[in-house]
Amino acid sequence: MKSVRIFGVVLASFFLLQSCKKNDAPVDESTLYQVTVNDLSADTIVYVDGQPVLSNGQPAGAGKFTFYSLEDNAIIASADSNTLKWDLGFRGTTIITNGGTSGPGAGGAFVYTGIFTDLTAVPADSVFKIDNSPTMAITTGSNKGWYTYNGQQNLITPIPGRVLVIRTASGKYAIVEILNYYKGGVTPDPAASDNDKISKQRYYKFRYTYQDDGSKKLVDDTVL
Repeated sequence: MKSVRIFGVVLASFFLLQSCKKNDAPVDESTLYQVTVNDLSADTIVYVDGQPVLSNGQPAGAGKFTFYSLEDNAIIASADSNTLKWDLGFRGTTIITNGGTSGPGAGGAFVYTGIFTDLTAVPADSVFKIDNSPTMAITTGSNKGWYTYNGQQNLITPIPGRVLVIRTASGKYAIVEILNYYKGGVTPDPAASDNDKISKQRYYKFRYTYQDDGSKKLVDDTVL
């Protein structure tokens, strides 16, 4: 009878110890994070003898997209353009998603009119568009999607209150706000030379919120 009591005490102590270990262990339940990206190069202008190459009157680049993973907060190599490793591709003012004619993923997007910080969830009735070249989910053209182009000043400016709602290559969700289109996150002065404006363009500054758990919730206290 005495041995049974001792065994019971030892067993209870074991479970109490395991319970304490489990409760004391830090648990990171956050699956949502916010990131700001600076100076993401998006097919910068090609120069010959110090002068920008023009195509149809517009500055010409190499014609290559910069592929970006929202999940990993990283640029993805062009060699992986036909994989699920990237979510968005940037080339000039064009932004593609990994889906449809642009990639093998489940990607899609639409342009939402509202305040980035007020968007606490992807609306339940959202309709995601798919890239179907030459028509893209994120509409291109001045005042049609995320930017306006001032021909007199030769400047591109993000439209306030335009948020890109993204379905990623793996079918998760994120929201993106383009903050600036010029190197250093500063739009050139309208009086600056065209050469100065051209040399500094196609460097994106943007912020995004990414939800890793697959839900449409976009609110969390974790900020990277």
